Amino acid sequence: MKDTIVVNEIFTSIQGETSRAGILCTFVRLTACNLRCTYCDTAYAFHEGKERGIHDVVEEVERRGVRLVTVTGGEPLLQEGVYDLIRVLLDRGFDVQVETSGAIPTSRIDPRAWVILDVKTPGSGEAEAVHWENLAGTRHQDEVKFVIVDRADYEWARGVIHSGRIPHGVPVLLSPAHGTLEAKDLAAWMIEDRLDARLQLQVHKYIWGSDARSV
Repeated sequence: MKDTIVVNEIFTSIQGETSRAGILCTFVRLTACNLRCTYCDTAYAFHEGKERGIHDVVEEVERRGVRLVTVTGGEPLLQEGVYDLIRVLLDRGFDVQVETSGAIPTSRIDPRAWVILDVKTPGSGEAEAVHWENLAGTRHQDEVKFVIVDRADYEWARGVIHSGRIPHGVPVLLSPAHGTLEAKDLAAWMIEDRLDARLQLQVHKYIWGSDARSV
């Protein structure tokens, strides 16, 4: 067991994304990312962080008293200790969702956790990093997310959705890149195509603004 992990921040807020948007959630944001997406809003997590014991992290999460926990980054799967962190949280009775860029295999994540798989579009600048095998491994409790920068991104994502790569019944989320693409435009395209997906807005940015941290 890897008993330490580098943590950027731990905070309790409203989950602003996924189908659990609006629910109280404690976030454990880990340090480091291997991608540099054009629209990244957490670049401070690339390097900022402090090494902490896994059980110390879990104890802080327990003190916060919120059942839903999101393990995120950066890219959380870069750290070997993340798998034990997830397991211990689950063993303590927390509902755990793991937000990952999709560039690293997700097969080692404890199957009791929910995986939020971000499929990088061409507009992100990191589409070549997508580990496509991850899609086939998603389950009904997981979610597949596309951040959409422009019409070309939308058409690319639509092609992936229609390709059959995402197992039937897995929720698909399309999120307009905040400050870049108008939500009404993305909504119009989805309506026109009768696309079987959910439009997702980053609720926390509408509540606290786009530059606020620890929300």
